[in-house]
Amino acid sequence: MSPTDPTRYDRVASLLHWLIGIALLGQITFGFLLDDLAPRGTPARAATINLHKSVGLVLGALIVLRLLWRLRHRPPRWPASLPLWQQRAARLGHHAMYACMLTMPLSGYIASNFSKHGIKFFGLALKPWGPDIPAVYSAFNLLHVATGWLFTALIVGHVLIALKHGLVDRDGILARMWPWSARRGSPHPVTDSGGSR
Repeated sequence: MSPTDPTRYDRVASLLHWLIGIALLGQITFGFLLDDLAPRGTPARAATINLHKSVGLVLGALIVLRLLWRLRHRPPRWPASLPLWQQRAARLGHHAMYACMLTMPLSGYIASNFSKHGIKFFGLALKPWGPDIPAVYSAFNLLHVATGWLFTALIVGHVLIALKHGLVDRDGILARMWPWSARRGSPHPVTDSGGSR
């Protein structure tokens, strides 16, 4: 958080949040549309899938960076007006989102290493560390896709709740993660229970 404003996330956390969030939405959409963009058996199939894998590896690295930053920087405190049950629900929801953020790229990476196709990172072939085992590939690919659907539902809920706090409740919670507004102290009293991300 900002050293002069304990009610907001620091600039790095805010920028990582928006960068990763927008990129993940694009990557998930890209993944769901793969078969439409490049149907199986077409010349563009391999290049399209490898682009998805390459972006996924970059996103995975950014997600690890964000988690490391989060572990070293305490999140801002909640407004005192926020009920305890909502604080706990938000914390649970954010933990679930972090779990999805880790599981989705990791499961895709593992699946690719147990496939004969492997990974070409922006054209550079990476040597797979696993053998070609279709059953293992299928299991981790299923986990990858299922996590994508779960994460999509969590993102929709996250956005709707954030908009409610920003447009209806006007309790300062949305502004905590907004990096472009003036960084002033919140007019709302805060609680010492800490944040959730």
